[in-house]
Amino acid sequence: MRDARSAFGVEQARSVPCGLRCARLCTDDGLAAVLTTERALLHWRALRSLGDSGLAEQAVQETLLRAWRSCVLFDESKGAVRTWLLAIQRNVVIDMARARAARPGDAGWDEFGELADSRYAHPDFTDGLVDGLLVAQLLDRLPIAQREAVTEVILRDRAYQEVAADFGVPVGTVKTRVHYALRSLRRLPIGA
Repeated sequence: MRDARSAFGVEQARSVPCGLRCARLCTDDGLAAVLTTERALLHWRALRSLGDSGLAEQAVQETLLRAWRSCVLFDESKGAVRTWLLAIQRNVVIDMARARAARPGDAGWDEFGELADSRYAHPDFTDGLVDGLLVAQLLDRLPIAQREAVTEVILRDRAYQEVAADFGVPVGTVKTRVHYALRSLRRLPIGA
């Protein structure tokens, strides 16, 4: 497993020996098992958060390096190795996002063009009008009780308790109406 360690820049010997509460990343078999089972998940989550395959790979490598360095600190009573790795990766992704925000010059020309265009773009009046008409048409397909509940809770952003008090029904009834209305709307064809 020497190749996996060199891929992560881990050539030097471990200064702290692993003990009973070890994640077993310090052994060749343990590191190979983590690479086999967790690498795809770590890469997928990093790619989803960072939006760039190269940065995602860098985040995975940094996550595994940090995990390897702190292998002896793993506490199985607090969760599985996967949970521990995901927590480490969360911190890595946050660190990378902060570093990118602190150095905006790292953005490529494509990103610069998109940012420059969005500064001067204003929402089109017709887009809002069309969206409003579409929402009205979709709401018309719902039963009156569900339509009123969705309008108050979702569109007007009111609390379930407020809406229930106004309608004179239990809170659970309002929640049920909203649930079934949203479920019905999700089942409509896209072009509806």
